[in-house]
Amino acid sequence: MSVQLHVNHRTCDAPAGGSLFDYATSVGVQVPTSCNKQGRCKECVVEVTEGMERLSERVPAEQHLKGAFRLSCCTRVIADEGTVRCHTMRRGEMRIEKHAFALPVQRQAWQLDPAVTRDGERILLDGQEIARSPGAMHGLAIDLGTTTVVIRLLNLETGEVIADSSFENPQRFGGSDVMARIQYDTEDRTKTLQRTLVGYLSHAIQELPVDPQSIYEVVLAGNSTMRDLFFRLSVYSIGQSPYRSITELELAEGKRATTSLAVEAKRLGLPIHPKARVYGLPIISGHVGADAAACMLAVDLAHEERTVAIMDIGTNTELIVGNKHRVLAASCPAGPAFEGGQITFGMPGLPGAIEKVAIAEGGAVRVGVIGDGAPEGLCGSGLVDLLGELLRTGRINALGRFEHGPEEFVVAQGADQPVTFSEADINALAQAKGANVAGLQIAFAEYGIRPADLEVFYLAGGFGRHLNIESAKRIGLIPNLPAERILQVGNASVEGACIALLSRTKRAELEQLVRRVTHCRLETHPGFFDFFVEGCQFGPVGGVEVSEP
Repeated sequence: MSVQLHVNHRTCDAPAGGSLFDYATSVGVQVPTSCNKQGRCKECVVEVTEGMERLSERVPAEQHLKGAFRLSCCTRVIADEGTVRCHTMRRGEMRIEKHAFALPVQRQAWQLDPAVTRDGERILLDGQEIARSPGAMHGLAIDLGTTTVVIRLLNLETGEVIADSSFENPQRFGGSDVMARIQYDTEDRTKTLQRTLVGYLSHAIQELPVDPQSIYEVVLAGNSTMRDLFFRLSVYSIGQSPYRSITELELAEGKRATTSLAVEAKRLGLPIHPKARVYGLPIISGHVGADAAACMLAVDLAHEERTVAIMDIGTNTELIVGNKHRVLAASCPAGPAFEGGQITFGMPGLPGAIEKVAIAEGGAVRVGVIGDGAPEGLCGSGLVDLLGELLRTGRINALGRFEHGPEEFVVAQGADQPVTFSEADINALAQAKGANVAGLQIAFAEYGIRPADLEVFYLAGGFGRHLNIESAKRIGLIPNLPAERILQVGNASVEGACIALLSRTKRAELEQLVRRVTHCRLETHPGFFDFFVEGCQFGPVGGVEVSEP
């Protein structure tokens, strides 16, 4: 007899005495590690969803972990029968975009003007020599998302994109949203979240097709919490009213001239040139962070005459409304549901994730799976498609309740078990949608416009790029605008970071723009709760009927 172990939807027999790490690798699951299973790197985290009592007690190396999270190299099976289910943090390639989509800022619109230049073999940063090398000069643009981290490698002399990489943010053991990670980091004095992220970043950098020592600058975008955690700053003040980064507080006190950050790479532990600069883009205010600032740069908001909106849907959805004359920003604490968190079979956009769903007239369900393999779960775009189809076919009502049959819908048959969708899953998505809709409605009201007044609605982020627009409009996740006004622009945050990396002029332009943004605080707005309750229902925003394709 032995325990049956399910890890990332793969199954094996797990006799007592073996580690979760070894059993996972035996069935082809790649478990991150930089310390050869010694418990030092803190990277081999797994989340145990069933059977914790069949596993060994925590060892000292795991004391930073709470709840269902364990270090797989330190966790051994101690039972002779039963079931254990767990899944790893994904270091492998997640679905990312290689190029921008429909973004107005193209290379011909601005001059290549990086901070890193060359004088013969002398490598200069802002005119000061930091190295000597005849080889190519490279830079990194990084988008630190709460759920996903995206890295882009560029040639600083040509502006060419050389490589892209991505992975699931390994800080999830500290919580799935920013408030949980703020609490975790405040209680943990050893900066475990930062060290774990640096370990994953270091591995990704070393896998790039260039010598890491030829990387002389990094430009980093991310929400306020992710950015400040990475720079080893206290994030306590972001979690307390009035929810401001320590850089904002210091700016208000006259202790700094900007909310942007810049330190040498060696201080952060990155395996690039030690004198390389790591530049954190400025934040706007509170939870509206450097990723939102990067999006403004990517869509060239500083020169935009039209009234536009930018929405980057995620764990912490960020909204921008305005033009070059006036800009308003807000953030919505939507939670991780639309990124697969809190959903029974939710998962990131990895191979095995269902990304498309269609329900035929006779009830047959057709799905599109990333990688074309057996389905393992549902990523964000698949969840929106599924909701839209269940609503369209009358299987759920506007409140998210199943109209007929059991309170669970079988989406597809996986390799080991069916992928199902329950009313509890719908409720989690309804609340995430409600927060997003409330943010949109309040931002529009504060700006003095209706959704119909928008000339362009930019849907940013990897999730937004793969969204079925008709499904998103049908359930009321985005405004019910004509298709030609909705532009899916992919990861505009990393695009903005690329622009800032390649142009000092555009970087300075952004520093000026963020100072002119008005921050709308949703958490104190008197209408938030009413908008939230209304937004939890499924149906088009604005009361306009969705015309079926």
